[in-house]
Amino acid sequence: MKGHIRERSPGTWAIVLDLHDENGKRRRKWHTFKGTKRQAQEECARLVTQLKAGNYVEPTKQTVAEFLDEWLNFIKPSVAPKTHERYAEICRKGIAPLLGEVTLAKLKTDRIDAAFSKALSEPRSGKTAPLAPRTVHHYRRVLIKALQQAVVWERLTKNPAHATTPPKVERQQMLAYDAKQTAELLEAFRETRMFIPVLLAVMCGLRRGEIAALRWKHVSDNMQALTIAESAEQTKAGVRYKETKSGRSRTVALSSTVLAELRAHRVRQAEEQLRLGLRPDGNSFVVAQPDGSPLQPRSLTHEWVRLLSKTTLPRIRFHDLRHTHASQMLSAGVHPKIASERLGHSSIGITLDLYSHVMPGMQADAAEQVDAAIRGALKPST
Repeated sequence: MKGHIRERSPGTWAIVLDLHDENGKRRRKWHTFKGTKRQAQEECARLVTQLKAGNYVEPTKQTVAEFLDEWLNFIKPSVAPKTHERYAEICRKGIAPLLGEVTLAKLKTDRIDAAFSKALSEPRSGKTAPLAPRTVHHYRRVLIKALQQAVVWERLTKNPAHATTPPKVERQQMLAYDAKQTAELLEAFRETRMFIPVLLAVMCGLRRGEIAALRWKHVSDNMQALTIAESAEQTKAGVRYKETKSGRSRTVALSSTVLAELRAHRVRQAEEQLRLGLRPDGNSFVVAQPDGSPLQPRSLTHEWVRLLSKTTLPRIRFHDLRHTHASQMLSAGVHPKIASERLGHSSIGITLDLYSHVMPGMQADAAEQVDAAIRGALKPST
């Protein structure tokens, strides 16, 4: 195996590699290289070394955009529909405008870094502001995942996105209501159809999709607890029901306040549906349309924004009601392990990481309790 270079024009070289197939038939592969003669010779030597080591990847004219489309089709059966929609949006509307025209085989780390840096500093065509660091962070993660498949398929010898510099992403401030604001919230929403969804989020820590998927069969016979077994996912094709985010079901105990409100809600809902000639059963949704049909998760968000705007409360996301419940639990001294199980986190580490801002006060209380215990055990000096 050997190779040589030919000058095509000043500063442009053809690197010609001599290959042999399984039958010993000779064939050639041509690479275009721009640079000095010495650099071309070094590149030729590098490619010959790859040939001998069995790491050589034949050049292809496939562009990054073409490869991303191929990759999206490949992964579609193995990921959730919502995940695939998100990947497709990032690849086609995000990465492709930045790097889509680049030939896949010529994609290098510096080219990716340059594209991301430009996206962070200059508005794209038709836009008024550069991309946010968090957005570029998502682009980078998806690109790494996609290009790793190119390595598996032997389109690339290594993943050039791995060595790129990730943008600095500042942690978003977590918003939550205090106890007084929570009480004001519940009173403001009491006479609306959003009262029960808000109650389940702020008093039980349920996610939006978990609320939309909750059925009466998931409520224990004595209505003392909920079993969170599935979640509703909004996709372009409609709503699908899947396992919870952590992949396992959990039990959420109900306080006396939530218990009383749920019992009253079940009676009202049954009367409403019976007037329409419907007979609710265990498969009926806890939160539903007047005719018993399920709510779309996005409709909860839209109605939340609309109704919240009519109050004087701070504007927070519906998901922040879950943060409110978590913060109030930890502030009240609930053990993080219990809070983690109630919230459905896959590990206590996630809970501690997300709500570390609540912990300093708890640590101070713990220090004082230990101090008091030690002082109480010490013998008084004579």
